[in-house]
Amino acid sequence: MKIAIASNHGGFELKELLKAHLSERDIDYEDFGTTAAMVSVDYPNYAQKVANAILTEAVDCGILICGTGIGMSIAANRNKGIRAAVVGDVFSAKATKEHNNANIICLDQRVTGDGLAQMIVDAWLDATFQGKRHQNRIDMIEN
Repeated sequence: MKIAIASNHGGFELKELLKAHLSERDIDYEDFGTTAAMVSVDYPNYAQKVANAILTEAVDCGILICGTGIGMSIAANRNKGIRAAVVGDVFSAKATKEHNNANIICLDQRVTGDGLAQMIVDAWLDATFQGKRHQNRIDMIEN
Protein backbone atom coordinates (compact mmCIF):
# COMPACT_ATOMS: atom_id res chain seq x y z
CA MET A 1 0.00 0.00 0.00
CA LYS A 2 1.18 3.49 -0.82
CA ILE A 3 -0.50 6.62 0.47
CA ALA A 4 -0.40 10.17 -0.86
CA ILE A 5 -0.38 12.78 1.88
CA ALA A 6 -0.58 16.56 1.60
CA SER A 7 -1.59 19.62 3.54
CA ASN A 8 -1.76 23.34 3.28
CA HIS A 9 -0.06 25.57 5.84
CA GLY A 10 -2.98 25.04 8.25
CA GLY A 11 -2.37 21.29 8.41
CA PHE A 12 1.40 21.08 8.10
CA GLU A 13 2.19 20.03 11.69
CA LEU A 14 -0.41 17.25 11.66
CA LYS A 15 0.86 16.07 8.27
CA GLU A 16 4.36 15.73 9.67
CA LEU A 17 3.08 13.81 12.70
CA LEU A 18 1.05 11.45 10.49
CA LYS A 19 4.04 10.83 8.21
CA ALA A 20 5.97 9.61 11.26
CA HIS A 21 2.99 7.47 12.27
CA LEU A 22 2.78 5.91 8.81
CA SER A 23 6.51 5.17 8.95
CA GLU A 24 6.07 3.48 12.34
CA ARG A 25 3.44 1.25 10.71
CA ASP A 26 5.79 0.53 7.77
CA ILE A 27 3.34 2.13 5.35
CA ASP A 28 4.86 3.71 2.26
CA TYR A 29 3.76 7.28 1.50
CA GLU A 30 4.53 10.14 -0.82
CA ASP A 31 4.41 13.68 0.53
CA PHE A 32 2.86 16.09 -1.98
CA GLY A 33 3.51 19.17 0.17
CA THR A 34 3.38 21.79 1.53
CA THR A 35 6.85 22.09 2.98
CA ALA A 36 6.29 24.69 5.70
CA ALA A 37 3.64 25.98 8.07
CA MET A 38 4.73 29.60 7.85
CA VAL A 39 3.96 30.20 4.16
CA SER A 40 0.32 30.52 3.14
CA VAL A 41 -0.58 28.22 0.24
CA ASP A 42 -3.79 27.36 -1.61
CA TYR A 43 -5.30 24.05 -0.51
CA PRO A 44 -6.96 23.22 -3.88
CA ASN A 45 -3.52 22.73 -5.44
CA TYR A 46 -2.59 20.08 -2.89
CA ALA A 47 -5.96 18.34 -3.05
CA GLN A 48 -5.54 18.10 -6.82
CA LYS A 49 -2.05 16.62 -6.54
CA VAL A 50 -3.33 13.84 -4.28
CA ALA A 51 -6.43 13.22 -6.40
CA ASN A 52 -4.27 12.95 -9.52
CA ALA A 53 -1.93 10.47 -7.84
CA ILE A 54 -4.92 8.27 -6.94
CA LEU A 55 -6.58 8.57 -10.35
CA THR A 56 -3.35 7.64 -12.15
CA GLU A 57 -2.85 4.76 -9.69
CA ALA A 58 0.53 6.06 -8.54
CA VAL A 59 -0.83 5.58 -4.99
CA ASP A 60 -3.68 3.61 -3.46
CA CYS A 61 -5.31 6.29 -1.33
CA GLY A 62 -4.71 9.66 0.26
CA ILE A 63 -4.78 11.81 3.35
CA LEU A 64 -5.41 15.55 3.08
CA ILE A 65 -5.09 17.97 5.98
CA CYS A 66 -6.03 21.61 6.38
CA GLY A 67 -7.43 23.70 9.20
CA THR A 68 -10.88 22.09 9.04
CA GLY A 69 -10.58 19.36 6.40
CA ILE A 70 -13.59 20.85 4.62
CA GLY A 71 -11.82 22.81 1.90
CA MET A 72 -9.61 19.86 1.02
CA SER A 73 -12.66 17.60 0.80
CA ILE A 74 -14.56 19.97 -1.48
CA ALA A 75 -11.56 20.41 -3.78
CA ALA A 76 -10.73 16.69 -3.98
CA ASN A 77 -14.34 15.66 -4.62
CA ARG A 78 -14.40 17.75 -7.80
CA ASN A 79 -12.63 14.79 -9.45
CA LYS A 80 -14.69 11.90 -10.82
CA GLY A 81 -13.58 8.75 -9.05
CA ILE A 82 -12.51 10.50 -5.87
CA ARG A 83 -14.46 9.87 -2.69
CA ALA A 84 -13.01 12.21 -0.06
CA ALA A 85 -14.57 12.34 3.39
CA VAL A 86 -13.95 14.73 6.26
CA VAL A 87 -13.44 12.52 9.29
CA GLY A 88 -13.29 13.63 12.91
CA ASP A 89 -13.88 10.38 14.81
CA VAL A 90 -12.88 6.73 14.68
CA PHE A 91 -16.36 5.36 13.91
CA SER A 92 -16.76 7.62 10.87
CA ALA A 93 -13.27 6.72 9.64
CA LYS A 94 -14.13 3.03 9.72
CA ALA A 95 -17.58 3.54 8.21
CA THR A 96 -16.39 5.75 5.37
CA LYS A 97 -14.11 2.94 4.18
CA GLU A 98 -16.60 0.11 4.84
CA HIS A 99 -19.63 1.83 3.30
CA ASN A 100 -18.31 4.56 0.99
CA ASN A 101 -14.93 3.12 0.01
CA ALA A 102 -13.46 6.58 0.59
CA ASN A 103 -10.12 6.80 -1.16
CA ILE A 104 -9.18 10.01 0.65
CA ILE A 105 -9.76 11.09 4.21
CA CYS A 106 -9.57 14.75 5.11
CA LEU A 107 -8.51 15.78 8.58
CA ASP A 108 -8.49 19.04 10.48
CA GLN A 109 -5.48 20.24 12.42
CA ARG A 110 -7.37 22.89 14.37
CA VAL A 111 -9.85 20.59 16.13
CA THR A 112 -8.60 16.99 16.14
CA GLY A 113 -5.82 16.18 18.58
CA ASP A 114 -2.74 14.29 17.49
CA GLY A 115 -3.65 11.01 19.22
CA LEU A 116 -7.15 11.00 17.81
CA ALA A 117 -5.85 11.79 14.32
CA GLN A 118 -3.58 8.75 14.51
CA MET A 119 -6.47 6.55 15.65
CA ILE A 120 -8.64 7.89 12.81
CA VAL A 121 -5.97 7.08 10.22
CA ASP A 122 -5.51 3.59 11.70
CA ALA A 123 -9.24 2.86 11.70
CA TRP A 124 -9.56 3.97 8.06
CA LEU A 125 -6.50 2.06 6.87
CA ASP A 126 -7.48 -1.10 8.73
CA ALA A 127 -11.11 -1.12 7.57
CA THR A 128 -12.25 -3.05 4.50
CA PHE A 129 -14.85 -1.98 1.95
CA GLN A 130 -17.94 -4.17 2.35
CA GLY A 131 -19.09 -3.94 -1.27
CA LYS A 132 -22.50 -5.36 -2.28
CA ARG A 133 -25.26 -2.83 -1.58
CA HIS A 134 -22.63 -0.20 -0.81
CA GLN A 135 -21.06 -0.65 -4.24
CA ASN A 136 -24.48 -0.09 -5.80
CA ARG A 137 -24.69 3.26 -4.04
CA ILE A 138 -21.19 4.27 -5.11
CA ASP A 139 -22.13 3.38 -8.68
CA MET A 140 -25.19 5.61 -8.40
CA ILE A 141 -23.02 8.52 -7.29
CA GLU A 142 -20.45 7.93 -10.04
CA ASN A 143 -23.12 7.78 -12.72
